[in-house]
Amino acid sequence: MALAIASGTTPEKGLVTAVVGGFLTSLLGGARFNISGPTGAFGVVVFGVIEKHGYDGLIVATLMAAAMLVAAGVLRLGTWIKYIPEPVVVGFTAGIAVIIFSSQVRDLLGLEIAKLPGGVAGQWQAYWEARGTIAVAAPVLSLVCLVVILGLRRVSPRAPGFLIAVIGAAAATALFGLPVETIGSRFGTVSGAIPPPALPHVPLDKLGDLLSPAFTIAFLAGLESLLCAVVADGMTGRRHRSNCELVAQGIANAGSALVGGLPVTGAIALTATAIRAGARSPLTGIFHALFLFIAMQVAMPLARHIPLAALAAVLVVVAWNMSEQDRVRHILHTAPMGERLVLLGTFGLTVLVDLTTAIEVGVVLSAILFMQGMAEAVSLSRDGAEIVARDIDDFTRPADDRAIQIDALPASVEAFKLSGPLIFGSAGRLADVMDLSPGRPRAFILRMREVPFIDTSGVAALDAFVRRNRLRGTTVIVTGVQPQPLAVMRRMGLTETTPGFVLARDFKEAIAIAQGQATTA
Repeated sequence: MALAIASGTTPEKGLVTAVVGGFLTSLLGGARFNISGPTGAFGVVVFGVIEKHGYDGLIVATLMAAAMLVAAGVLRLGTWIKYIPEPVVVGFTAGIAVIIFSSQVRDLLGLEIAKLPGGVAGQWQAYWEARGTIAVAAPVLSLVCLVVILGLRRVSPRAPGFLIAVIGAAAATALFGLPVETIGSRFGTVSGAIPPPALPHVPLDKLGDLLSPAFTIAFLAGLESLLCAVVADGMTGRRHRSNCELVAQGIANAGSALVGGLPVTGAIALTATAIRAGARSPLTGIFHALFLFIAMQVAMPLARHIPLAALAAVLVVVAWNMSEQDRVRHILHTAPMGERLVLLGTFGLTVLVDLTTAIEVGVVLSAILFMQGMAEAVSLSRDGAEIVARDIDDFTRPADDRAIQIDALPASVEAFKLSGPLIFGSAGRLADVMDLSPGRPRAFILRMREVPFIDTSGVAALDAFVRRNRLRGTTVIVTGVQPQPLAVMRRMGLTETTPGFVLARDFKEAIAIAQGQATTA
């Protein structure tokens, strides 16, 4: 209920999500221990989508995200989770924690604000303008709930601190008539019924606008569910089926959306709690959903007494747990500067702009850093000595930067060795080869045994290198090509039939071919 309220919806939508989405995920999923439902990560996205497109827009976006998740699972993209850089995950998770905390200040202090803005900056401006409406009862009740939750975690970690704090706050509010806002005063009676499936009414021309939030929902649902499964694997020694889990999450999100729920994903805190309590199979998640449904039928009339200040205290603790301050400090103190900037950039954009932009920019920055690292990993050497280990600015390269001839080579034959993956970020190394070659040799030996991978840009650079040498009468002899580069080269038309290009098994054969070239000349 707290997560649903933080998302800008009504409490029963959070309950429906946990029952329907949690049941379907446990029934169909590939992670034995995942407990699914609404999570804090979705609060930011859901709030923004509802504010911009309405609740019907959220339902359509969730259905689109469900289709994306099913497609990702069918296409076996579940293993791609390992390619999301940790600074991006930590950055947007910490940013979401800040946004959740910011959204709860109104209820923590009992401020009288008719409609809370969506952005963090706008929220704090509204808080400042409403500072004179602080009610003493709400912050005191919030503080007591925080003390109870944190105290029970220290004294009795297995005790349900959240539940005890909320029930105690509700009882105190009802018995003593505390002047605080409750679920009943803001939302009325909470229904325990699950609505029948229904499709929303959204014009087709709005689907394009919903594509971006749908992608974000799908990304978060897949990411958090698979991260949850990885955590569960670490605690139990079992292995999950990532693609099966993605399909199940897609079906669960579709089911939740059709009955008026919220997006669904694996909840790491709930899953870890279930495992520590003795969970052994997906039946734990199924019974979790069934017991919650029974509670909805029995206890929902009492939910109207729950003070919003108590739920705000719960979400403050959730936000603190999400912030992962230890991982943030570790990355900021130990990681290279580029990865620190990725974390801080993702965090800042999550808080100040939106989650979709933050993820896009974070992943792009990480990809650029990766490309730079791969380019730096490629070195050009001659006779065992590195000639070019990193990019050199044209203005700082010495004019007489030329290699000395290797005595063992035949006259008018040059030889260099490439090491590392030849990809688009490092393809310029081949241009350095020609710059470092004195005169116009009859044959050019390029040793590629230590090139494990080549992409389209690398083949294009190699092809251009061959053509440039052919124009000045030089034959390029490539030795020791590994299977992957050889397959890509042949697929792109760079083969033994290419004029001026020769493939040799090893350096000895290359020298023999080069001697033949020199003799012919």
